[in-house]
Amino acid sequence: MLEGKIALVTGGSRGIGKAIALALAENGATVIVNYCGSEEAAKQTVNEIVTKGGTAFLLKGDVSDSAEVDKMFIYIAENFKRLDILINNAGITRDNLILKMSDKEFDQVIDLNLRGVFYCLRQASRMMLKQRYGKIVNISSISGIHGNPGQVNYSAAKAGVIGMTKTLAKELASRNINVNAIAPGYINTDMTANLKEEFKSKVLEAVPLRRFGEGSDIAEAAVFLASDKASYITGQVLSVDGGMGI
Repeated sequence: MLEGKIALVTGGSRGIGKAIALALAENGATVIVNYCGSEEAAKQTVNEIVTKGGTAFLLKGDVSDSAEVDKMFIYIAENFKRLDILINNAGITRDNLILKMSDKEFDQVIDLNLRGVFYCLRQASRMMLKQRYGKIVNISSISGIHGNPGQVNYSAAKAGVIGMTKTLAKELASRNINVNAIAPGYINTDMTANLKEEFKSKVLEAVPLRRFGEGSDIAEAAVFLASDKASYITGQVLSVDGGMGI
């Protein structure tokens, strides 16, 4: 379905990013796995793809740093000549109630989860406009739609991602570029693994399907939006949350 396509997944070393990278490769894409922290985890993702017969490459870079993002896209242009798919997935949490939230906790989340998406969108847009083709999928969150106590920073960033998604969809539509977002609910990842069981039980009460999602649930949605099967879908936010937002 994605044969011959070049895809970049930011934060592709673990969690949702890893699941998306694997799924894109399984569907024929050449996947560039971006990472900033653990090179070992990123290498493991690439090795899993290669072991399954896919093609993948490592690309280190802090997407919250504009200069590093510029270097990443220069590398992609020089080595791959094009970019067909961008998955903006890299993100962190620094949860705290607003009365206790520090400037640093707020800034770190905004810098990576919002500015980082902007930097990658700006560079990818330049490449895709020249190609007159592209698929962009931004990973937002149900927190960006409904809000979540203790996540003023995260909710603001993810709501901002939705705003950028809709605006960029309008800016790029005439050049055959689709821009959409996925808003995951509670997904089984490293981020949710440390949640207290009492809190998990309360969350599950609000999820009609009565389970946390898996990375593969988000990955399948991302593959669809990154494919030509979604060629008439743009500016949309797909909630993959087990019905939590109903």
